[in-house]
Amino acid sequence: MTIRRISSGSAFEPQIGYCRAVVAGGFVHVAGTTGSDHETMVLPPSVEEQCRLALGHIRNALEQAGSSMAHVVRVTYMLPDRADFQACWPFLRAAFGDNPPAATMIECGLIDPAMKIEIEVTALLPDAAD
Repeated sequence: MTIRRISSGSAFEPQIGYCRAVVAGGFVHVAGTTGSDHETMVLPPSVEEQCRLALGHIRNALEQAGSSMAHVVRVTYMLPDRADFQACWPFLRAAFGDNPPAATMIECGLIDPAMKIEIEVTALLPDAAD
């Protein structure tokens, strides 16, 4: 089986020892993704903006892998404060549209107290989706 690793260019990847996504066995496994600006490493203060940025990072990784948000089959949302989750719903509906994945939301601490959401997805490669 061929395994392909995709980097987003985030400074955290080499520091921690992971990559944004791994393509293997017909799937794209996207690591937990937060809403920081990868060029400046600045986190916006709102959960909405962090959610929007995280979804954009995920979308980019999926496209680099040859997949898309429409092929996401599983998503896990991790938030330090579950009360923030509802503010993200419009962004999540827009991101997944008519193709909602199976989903789980977990309330937990994140690596940086300024982080308000982390999103992890698993998607199929389009040729494996049939």
